[in-house]
Amino acid sequence: MTEQADILNLSLSGLSSALREGEVSSVELTRLFLDRIAAREDLNAFVTVTRERALEQAAACDKRIRAGTAAPLTGIPYAHKDLFCTEGVLTSCASGMLSNFVAPFDAAVSESLNRAGMVMLGKTNMDEFAMGSSSETGFYGAVRNPWREDRVAGGSSGGSAAAVAAGLAPCATGTDTGGSIRQPAAFCGVTGIKPTYGRVSRYGMIAYASSLDQGGVFARSAADCALMLREVAGFDERDATSIERPVPDYAAGLGGEIKGLRIGVPRQYFDEALAAGVRGVLDEARTVFEHCGCELVEVDLASLPLAIAAYYVIALAECSSNLARYDGVRYGHRCAAPRDLEDLYTRSRAEGFGAEVKRRIMIGTYVLSAGYYDAYYLRAQKARRLIRDDFVRAFEQVDLLLAPVAPTPAFKLGEKLDPVTMYLSDIYTVAVNMAGLPALSAPAGFIDGLPVGMQLIAPYFEEQRLLCATHHYQQATGWHRRMPEACQ
Repeated sequence: MTEQADILNLSLSGLSSALREGEVSSVELTRLFLDRIAAREDLNAFVTVTRERALEQAAACDKRIRAGTAAPLTGIPYAHKDLFCTEGVLTSCASGMLSNFVAPFDAAVSESLNRAGMVMLGKTNMDEFAMGSSSETGFYGAVRNPWREDRVAGGSSGGSAAAVAAGLAPCATGTDTGGSIRQPAAFCGVTGIKPTYGRVSRYGMIAYASSLDQGGVFARSAADCALMLREVAGFDERDATSIERPVPDYAAGLGGEIKGLRIGVPRQYFDEALAAGVRGVLDEARTVFEHCGCELVEVDLASLPLAIAAYYVIALAECSSNLARYDGVRYGHRCAAPRDLEDLYTRSRAEGFGAEVKRRIMIGTYVLSAGYYDAYYLRAQKARRLIRDDFVRAFEQVDLLLAPVAPTPAFKLGEKLDPVTMYLSDIYTVAVNMAGLPALSAPAGFIDGLPVGMQLIAPYFEEQRLLCATHHYQQATGWHRRMPEACQ
């Protein structure tokens, strides 16, 4: 078997080559990552580790590889966010409400990765029902950042980001409703992409806010994300919002030319909320792109200040509707010895949901109630259209947008107890979800030993452009190759 340190430094294509050339078997590779997960339980990155299932899958993959019928990613392990339904495996959304829910079917993303022959190591920890910006609100406790364990891993996909950063998995799935892939990717120093809304099927992906949720992937590099995204993207007739559009070979397009690319720098993203150190990192990223032959220009997104307020009205209204199904009747947590139907509903929901989820349901119900719908929800939808139109106009001038992901690097666990302060962590990410655009976070530097990410935003269905530009940046810098010292 190849040395552990060598394996951890291999890209997905490098792992694929090692498997096919017999340098390592899928069983050996899977056992290596399972052992690393067991050794780093302190990070709390996983809700469920599917050790026996993973080793069975790996053995089947080895047979496919020997028979010459393997797909490019066959035999490579991955970590799966715990809101993608996985047949026969606990799918909890990190909630007490679903702490007993074993999914009876596979989500579309789970099906795609099964077809690709990838090996699921387990289900990763997260904010409860994806409601949070730090992965602290979950039923199973907070995820810890591998770079510094007193810091958050970001949310809601913090377990997936931490797993990749710590070398517990070479890649992982995630979802992004208002920044839940990009922000944890930035905090943990990995690459994460949120595709265009409708590019990845939401079938079997437990809903938070249906018009904002989008599945995506984490890996160490843009090249690895390209390989993963190629597998999970595509039309699915079971998802009414899925877009019937061909999926490019993202990996094949990484070598495309970026000289002459016009990259916009929105004035509204570089405001007083942005920490000076983060601004400095992004200034260095701008210089790298200029050296690659790109042209950096300032652009205006005048409606951007409306984004955070409008987002939390729309997202919470939709969560109120989506979470109404958890009533103690059909599945999930059910209170003991209910006196009547009302008591069943009330106590099941009170016991099953955590504080942050209850807060969001109550606010969402309020903004949808009679007398407040027009004042809040309808106005938020109008603001959403203004934000979307600003992005469309900007992309008539430029090919990509460069922006920060978060105002600061990862903050301390328990530091942001005030909900409003926590919600402002998403100030630079939510507008992308409001517009349904693709965006990516990639490592761009460090402040006091903590990673800082840069955000690239592209026009609709231009994931290829995002990945190509990021690949050129990563070839020129190498920030994405760094790992926490304790995890090497």
